[in-house]
This record gives sequence, C-alpha cells and structure tokens, in this order.
Amino acid sequence: MNTKTAKRKNLSRLAIWTMAWTISTALATFGSLFLWEGNKALTALSILLNVGIGVGMVLANRQFLEDSDELEKKVQLEAMALTLGFTLIVGIAYSIMDSTNLIPGDAEIGFLVAFMGIFYMIALVFNRKRYL
Repeated sequence: MNTKTAKRKNLSRLAIWTMAWTISTALATFGSLFLWEGNKALTALSILLNVGIGVGMVLANRQFLEDSDELEKKVQLEAMALTLGFTLIVGIAYSIMDSTNLIPGDAEIGFLVAFMGIFYMIALVFNRKRYL
C-alpha cells in the first residue's frame, strides 16, 4: 500500500471514529431526555459507550499521527498546541466570568468544546497555508 493510500485510510478511520463519538455524545446527552426518559441504567450505559468510543477515536488519531510524514506531524502538533493553550485561557476566563456573575446563566462545557473544535480547524487551515 502506498503512502497516499495509507494516509487516506488512516484519515477515513479517524473520521469514522470521530463521527461515532459525536453521535454517541449526542445519544448520551439527549437519550435520557427523548428516548428513554430518565432511565439511569441506560444513561450510564450510553456514557460508558461514549467513553469507549472516545478512546477509540484517540487511538485512531494517534495512529494517524504516527503514520504521517514529518511535515504533517508539525502542522498537527502546532495546531494542537495552539488549541490547547487558547482553550485553557478561554476556559479559565469563561469560568471566572461565570463565578463572578459577569455572564448570565452558568458556563456550559459545550461552548468550550465548540470553541476548541472551531479553533483547531482554523489553526489547521492557517498551518497548512503556512507550511504546505
């Protein structure tokens, strides 16, 4: 199998695991509200499934990075480092705004996850233009 085919296969595997994790997150979040109405056993099971699929997604991402060339690794590592740093900064500021009542309502982790995903995509685009 050539390098391009292997890269495409790893990327497809990562995409499938990421989609499965996203769907399982939605199931764990909304299942008890709309599908099984408060059944704690099914909710716990859906959360365990979500964690298991999440581990699979992390391992697929690791495999993708291990099989990537040095330039792709550099692009990904820089995007991940920027995302981690900015998510930490924004997350702490967001939490402080909540605890000091500068924002209405409670700080929700979903907003931070959305920020992280969007920032990572922007960092990837920026790094790809910069290096490729």
